[in-house]
Amino acid sequence: MRTVLLDLDGTLVDSLPDITHVLNGTLQRAGLPSYTQAEVGPMVGDGARALLTRAANGRGATLTEAMMQDFMAAYADHATSHSRLYPDVPDTLAELKKRGWTLLVCTNKPAVPAQVILENFEIASFFAAVGAGDSFPVRKPDPGHLLSTLALAGMTPEGAIMVGDHSNDIDAAGSIPIPSVWARWGYGTDAMGTDATAIAERFSDLPDLLDRLKA
Repeated sequence: MRTVLLDLDGTLVDSLPDITHVLNGTLQRAGLPSYTQAEVGPMVGDGARALLTRAANGRGATLTEAMMQDFMAAYADHATSHSRLYPDVPDTLAELKKRGWTLLVCTNKPAVPAQVILENFEIASFFAAVGAGDSFPVRKPDPGHLLSTLALAGMTPEGAIMVGDHSNDIDAAGSIPIPSVWARWGYGTDAMGTDATAIAERFSDLPDLLDRLKA
């Protein structure tokens, strides 16, 4: 059994341009100052509500449900306006499947925009299941998020590996425990990947790296 759980933002997709654009629109409509993309990057990784809470608090405000609804509606319409897949993602996903890996998405992003992104970039068909940030009662770094995503596809932790760019990914995998791969091309700092089993410099490194981990 060979299963790989892939994070979405910062691992499969460079989504920060759209997240920043939509976030700033929500803040501006609430009368709050905007952020640069570099400032938004460290806020990403714990789901939409955590992102909005951090952004509002950083401007001396409190997140309201109206702001949350505004963001979610706008993001559903603009989730792939400026985002892009990281280099070689489709070809690498195809190679992983060819080598017998079952592919899953495990993301703290809500299910609706996650599915929009996967479908708009035409990679949804590669994945046996998508475990989103609102799919279960828990989310990363809780290991239950990974375990529940595996269960959606009828898989177990045996033979599974987590790939992501945030400490949430590495910590959740370590708590099970299963091996983890640090996606160095993503948004996280190198310190977040300290406890990873292995480090990948590029998405295209994954087939050979994952095969070595499961040799």
